[in-house]
Parts: sequence; structure tokens; C-alpha cells
Amino acid sequence: MDAPERLVLLGRIVGVHGVRGEVKLESFTEPRERIFSYRPWLLRGAVGERVVEAARGRAQGKGLVATLPDVGDRDAAVALVGAEVWVARSALPAPAPDEYYWFDLEGLEVATLEGVSLGRVSHVIATGANDVLVVRDGERERLVPFILDRFVTRVALDEGRITVDWDPEF
Repeated sequence: MDAPERLVLLGRIVGVHGVRGEVKLESFTEPRERIFSYRPWLLRGAVGERVVEAARGRAQGKGLVATLPDVGDRDAAVALVGAEVWVARSALPAPAPDEYYWFDLEGLEVATLEGVSLGRVSHVIATGANDVLVVRDGERERLVPFILDRFVTRVALDEGRITVDWDPEF
């Protein structure tokens, strides 16, 4: 039996807009409007799961407003507030060479050039200058700049490993 396809969190319904059932949406995609390019959505919330095949939307101020099929009034939209927007990993385009989706890096083992394990990637944060791997080993947390060919020497997704040029004491 095949394993279920991995799902990726792309956004969240954070409020309602108007009286016609539109919802305010927080998008984790870059640019934020790209969330409308991926289909179908799986909405997961307090009231269960729901597949949405044809969400439409637009930028509205600093956020997004979405229209969902079968959500025609404010009450129906209120029931969806807090729901998360998930899509199948296969719905996303393949990254370019030497580019990675953050969620693909999470959980990978991180080791030095000498083979010393530093732990696993807990998550990735953006600092403005560059992304940073948050690596935890149970005892400590390390912040390793995700700069290819400087600190990150190899990313082997198929092996579940990232090799870094990093002092284990730092």
C-alpha cells in the first residue's frame, strides 16, 4: 500500500470579509497571491476537513480575500475561521537547482564536515540577509546560516542529511 501523499501548509483563514461569504486569508507562499495557483486545497479546521477545488482570491490591503465554492454568506465564512489551507506536495513546482522548500529541510540530520552530528533541523527562519537553520539535538539549539558553499556544503534530501562547515562548539 502506498503511503499517503505529504501535505504542505500554505495558509490559514483568519477572518471574514463582508456579508457574501468571503474570507480573509493569511498566505505563507511567496508571493502571497501564489496560494491561489495550487489546487485542490484541503481545509482543516475545528469542524473537520473539506476539499476546495476552485478557490479564487485577490489582494486586499496587506492581506488576501478569498471566495470559496459553496460559501455564500457570512455565517458560513465565520465557521471556517481558523481553518488551515493544505495542498499536496506534488502540487508545488520543483525547486530550481540549489533551491529548497523549507519544509523539505525540516527533520534532516545536520552534521559537520568531520561527521559530528549537530542534531536535526527543527525549522528555518528568515532573517532578511539569509535564511537560518534552527538545529536541535535535545541538549542545545544552534542557528546555522543557510549559505550554500560557505556554511552549508551539501544538502542530500534523499539521504536525509545536510553537511555543514560549522564548529560543533559554536
